[in-house]
Amino acid sequence: MTSRGGRRAALAIMVATVLTGPAACTSSPDTPAKGARSASAPQARPTAALRAAERATRRAGSARVRSTTALGTLMSTRAEGALGWTDGTTGTLTITYTGGSTADLMRGLDSGSLETRYLRDAYYAKVGERFARQLGGRHWIKYTYDYLATLGGGSGAMLTDVMRNTTPNRPVRLLLASADAHEVGEEKVAGTATTHYSGTVHASDLAADSGLRQQLTRAGVTAETVDLWIDAKGLLVKKTEKADTASGAMNQTAYYGDYGVKVSAEQPPAGDTEDFRTLLKKRGVGGPTS
Repeated sequence: MTSRGGRRAALAIMVATVLTGPAACTSSPDTPAKGARSASAPQARPTAALRAAERATRRAGSARVRSTTALGTLMSTRAEGALGWTDGTTGTLTITYTGGSTADLMRGLDSGSLETRYLRDAYYAKVGERFARQLGGRHWIKYTYDYLATLGGGSGAMLTDVMRNTTPNRPVRLLLASADAHEVGEEKVAGTATTHYSGTVHASDLAADSGLRQQLTRAGVTAETVDLWIDAKGLLVKKTEKADTASGAMNQTAYYGDYGVKVSAEQPPAGDTEDFRTLLKKRGVGGPTS
């Protein structure tokens, strides 16, 4: 793909990569335990258990993440790595495009699988050799959060919100706001005993959490179904999120483990890095709009 339009499309996809990175996660067979209660049975909201899980997960500070995400017909991805959230989102993931219209384009650019690094002020994506040739031989694209937040249409601000809030305790906060949050029952997830909680959260439920409410509304989401599997230590083992977004149906499944793992992410060499803002200007693609 060498046309100007193709290059612009590729740039847009590289931005979308950020949106589907750490928020996404993977699957393995999970076995409901005998005697698990039906989700339809009336139960009291498990507020105390969810608050304890939010605190435990937040205090853990880091975890290994495996992930899959599907977003309409646009893309499906899987991701694996380790993330920390003590001082902003930091860590490294490998994100692979597995389907959707995006996958063929990214494979054509020799960038079907990307190493991604998350630092306090920016996100870096390592592209393949074919894409690097379009960047003057540079292999990394730097996305500064402050600049992304200025992009028009609210997409950049939404992107920045997502990147700075993609921690395992985020879906717990979502479920805490749900009016119908309930305990489903005890289940095993990849051999670990957990308690399964479920509920639907509406953007209007998040009046007390403006950050989460903005994340949903900027993505065009009015309601989201959240399921969590929490272990005996109060740590999130698995989560699923389903919603209709402005880009199509979103379905994410995330698995977390090895809490407290050491996380590192080094800034790529400056000489091998192209700043996204500079890249847009070189390609003649519009930047911030009022």
